[in-house]
Amino acid sequence: MLFINAALDDWRVVEPNLEYIKDGFEFTESGLGIKTLEEGNGELPVKGKKILVHYTGTLEDGNKFDSSLDRGQPFDFPVGVGWVIKGWDEAFAKLKFGTKAIIRVPPELGYGRKQAGVIPPNSVLYFEVESIGYK
Repeated sequence: MLFINAALDDWRVVEPNLEYIKDGFEFTESGLGIKTLEEGNGELPVKGKKILVHYTGTLEDGNKFDSSLDRGQPFDFPVGVGWVIKGWDEAFAKLKFGTKAIIRVPPELGYGRKQAGVIPPNSVLYFEVESIGYK
């Protein structure tokens, strides 16, 4: 028992070091983070026009919750008009077509305090994305 007690005296909760995830991000005033992996040569999308994107979404712990790549077809939405989470509207308005990036979406620009499927409330979301072009 003494061995166990001695071990418990040294025991502490170690938080995973996720600081590396934040490296290389440029943060907007709203708290959205964008890390450009490959800069595209295309134009910026026009607000209200439908664009095509590929994405893989993960939680802060790295667990994948959705991916257009798994479905084999890009996702389309009109940019900047509220059809998607606020973080996406803000991010894709800033990404030229052809750009590949990682987007860090804080809860207030994602699903906030609501659970969304497998996404817990107050989740920071990460999306590896490619802005393809207009639909």
